Amino acid sequence: MRPVPSLGRAELIKARRKGGGLIFWAFVFSIFVNLLMLTGPLYMLQVYDRVLASRSVETLVALSILVAGLFALMAVLDFARGRIMARVGARFQTALDGRVFEATLRRSVKPQDQALSTAVLRDLDAVQTFFASPVLLALMDIPWTPIFIAAIFLFHPMLGWLAVAGGAFLIVLALLNQVLTMQKVRKAQLAQQGAHSFADQARGGGEIVLSQGMQGVMRDRWVARRNDGLDQSIGASDWTGSFASFTKAFRMFLQSAMLGLGAYYVLQNEMTPGSMIAGTILLGRALAPIEQSMGQWPVLQRARSGWRNLATYLAGVTPAAGRSEEHTSELQSR
Repeated sequence: MRPVPSLGRAELIKARRKGGGLIFWAFVFSIFVNLLMLTGPLYMLQVYDRVLASRSVETLVALSILVAGLFALMAVLDFARGRIMARVGARFQTALDGRVFEATLRRSVKPQDQALSTAVLRDLDAVQTFFASPVLLALMDIPWTPIFIAAIFLFHPMLGWLAVAGGAFLIVLALLNQVLTMQKVRKAQLAQQGAHSFADQARGGGEIVLSQGMQGVMRDRWVARRNDGLDQSIGASDWTGSFASFTKAFRMFLQSAMLGLGAYYVLQNEMTPGSMIAGTILLGRALAPIEQSMGQWPVLQRARSGWRNLATYLAGVTPAAGRSEEHTSELQSR
């Protein structure tokens, strides 16, 4: 009877909940970080539309000091949420380290499961890396994209619609990136795991290989597997990199287009120069999380694959009787 992955998934969810409180605070910090992102556009708006018009040095100095303080606060909060997410990943790994190690020991007695026992440890590392990576923070920032775009509508409706069209195009690119690269990344991971599995089996039977003079054949077979995995990894990286590069170039073009369109409406006396600059900065901030998510897409895919593999693997090995739960009091006290 095949194991039920939902049983293993329940263990993963339980381990993830150990950092639930920290994730909540990271989300709260993300709210304030994104609100403070409005500091730059508002500063530009005030400088172009009020300071230059009034030629008041005192106003400029006061605004600059206020902006410096707000940006310093934003840096502190952004650093804090990064440290928090690193500890979420640490708690997740600590909660599962003993369970995964125990499962690998119990399944490694079967020759056909030895490769899985090695790969599952890398799967756990992949999920822990995802929690501590910038991609998760970018996903927390994405809900603010519509809010920033709505703010652009306040400057001029046409600028807002340009931002909507650009954001929609980037979302379509993100979906295409997932569809077209998911299988390529998956095949590359399987090829690399196959190469590692072959190396583990060769080391396990090293005495037989050396005694029969098969080291040359085994080396050639291992190199062939490694080259296959490398070729597929390069292919997947090329696809992912092409999407990331195009996304970055398109975002920069979109900001220039926003600036040009804003300049046109300034010449038509339908908006102020400060609004033109502020709208361009807001557009870049609105689209930055999407671009960052696409740049870190392999981390997300690797974590999702590792989560699925861990759930399936743990479902096949029931916890040992009397096994105590992992204690994370040391991490919680940090």
